[in-house]
Amino acid sequence: MFTVCRTISKTIGRSYLHIRLLATAQMQGYTAVNEPLLSYKPGSQECKDLEAALEKYKNVVTDIPVVVGGEEIYTEDVHYQVAPFDHQKRVAKYHYASQALIEKAIAVSQSVRRQWESKPLEDRAQIFLKAADLMSTKYRMELNAATMLGQGKTIIQAEIDAAAELIDFLRFDVQFAMTNMNYQPISTDITTNSITYRGTEGFWAAISPFNFTAIGGHLTSAIALMGNVVLWKPSDTAILSNYLTYKIFQEAGLPPGVINFIPADGPVFGNTVTSSPDLTGINFTGSVRTFQTLWKLVGQNIGTYKTFPRMIGECGGKNFHLIHPSADVAGVINTSVRAAFEYSGQKCSACSRMYVPKSLWPDIRQGMLETHKQLKVGSPLEKDTFLSAVIDDKAFDRIQGYLEHAKTASNLQVLAGGHCDNSKGYFVEPTIIETSDPQDRIMKEEIFGPVLAVYAYPDDEYSKILDLVSSSTAYGLTGAVFAQDEDAIKTSCDALRFSAGNFYINDKCTGSVVGQQPFGGARLSGTNDKAGGPNYLLRFCSPQAIKRTHVIQTEWRYPSMES
Repeated sequence: MFTVCRTISKTIGRSYLHIRLLATAQMQGYTAVNEPLLSYKPGSQECKDLEAALEKYKNVVTDIPVVVGGEEIYTEDVHYQVAPFDHQKRVAKYHYASQALIEKAIAVSQSVRRQWESKPLEDRAQIFLKAADLMSTKYRMELNAATMLGQGKTIIQAEIDAAAELIDFLRFDVQFAMTNMNYQPISTDITTNSITYRGTEGFWAAISPFNFTAIGGHLTSAIALMGNVVLWKPSDTAILSNYLTYKIFQEAGLPPGVINFIPADGPVFGNTVTSSPDLTGINFTGSVRTFQTLWKLVGQNIGTYKTFPRMIGECGGKNFHLIHPSADVAGVINTSVRAAFEYSGQKCSACSRMYVPKSLWPDIRQGMLETHKQLKVGSPLEKDTFLSAVIDDKAFDRIQGYLEHAKTASNLQVLAGGHCDNSKGYFVEPTIIETSDPQDRIMKEEIFGPVLAVYAYPDDEYSKILDLVSSSTAYGLTGAVFAQDEDAIKTSCDALRFSAGNFYINDKCTGSVVGQQPFGGARLSGTNDKAGGPNYLLRFCSPQAIKRTHVIQTEWRYPSMES
């Protein structure tokens, strides 16, 4: 049934064995493998290739259209994406779609939906596997460069996101889709029963965030893989990398109209898609307030839809590191610095609250402060930069507001950082704050910046702290417990069962890997559909159960009716 093709794929600076099962009738044997990360050591080939890609993009302003049914449309509503670390530098010019253009995209998507949905899953999968291969080789450095310039990610953070994670999403989704199809219901001697995994009727709206290029590509590709059509609204502040991702999908063979690329004003896009009777679902990553607004709009229009729209959302969190008195101090320091300050705390999973026993706090505080002195804040184009600017002026102002609160509140003490400078870029120093009040707003509200608040608790109150960690915020995305005591680990896991959708033991609360830690949380963190795992794809299916009877029914009466 299968033709096994083993090909040696030469990627940037290295060769590795890429094994793919090319199906002649099915692809049930396809097994994905996580994409290797390149090291970018000085003088390496990948460093040279990345420099070339950066040179290609940093001296031009890429003109990005609306794309509907393969037609590139340049409107008069023009906006610019700037480099967050140098906000006078424009990296992209993009065009907003009007309500009429969004409505046209809906109509185009419906005109191609049946043909796309009728394609065998194997055929659709081959397109996205080809896209993954293009991202791994031909476009790897361009994706990284666009992410560094437009979203302010350092070399390693761009490599993790725009290369490895995006590629992983595409490949593992194919494996998960095939695995999901393995289930078939029980048949009997007289009946044959089966399930077919259809796409949904109507169109999906995908609304992606700025902070992960991979999320933008995945919010749309997962939907399309399962036989659906999509209107993709990218974030204004990630539009360069998102457009490049879209162009790669096109090059890989994605038919026109399956995914339509729709830069647009948020309220205009939201109001238009939720007003359409053909809306079948919204796949969203962003703020709680925006997701709640979309849900309200769907509720208000519920009587107009042809089907009940499905709502999928990931909305961030107030993620924690909880330190037990038995924890390894060095491990706590290193993982907490990374979790709190990588990508300027702008990961959905970033650590922003920390609970430390008083017996360990002096050593942990000293270690974190010493490490803090070594963290370079600067341009992501400089190789020794650990974190760069936050994404835009709105983020800068929001974070600065929390830092002003920390500087004036009597129960808070800024131990390190706290300085903000937006003269050239939107730079915020990584900041460590100690609080004497674990219920202060800085321990409860999502900040989405490089700010870590720490509460030192009495060692004998660990059980109380478990309750506090779980109950003091409205979120439930990620969290980590650090302990060497196995009883403490078990107690913590039980007590914090609903505090985090992604829970870590002796590791940082960031860095989930596709296929290893499916990602998502509940409460106000989202609908916990676990992107990067097999269950996620079922949200985009409308299964049909089919029963075929092989014995003709010859009697309408039941035996119990006999006299």
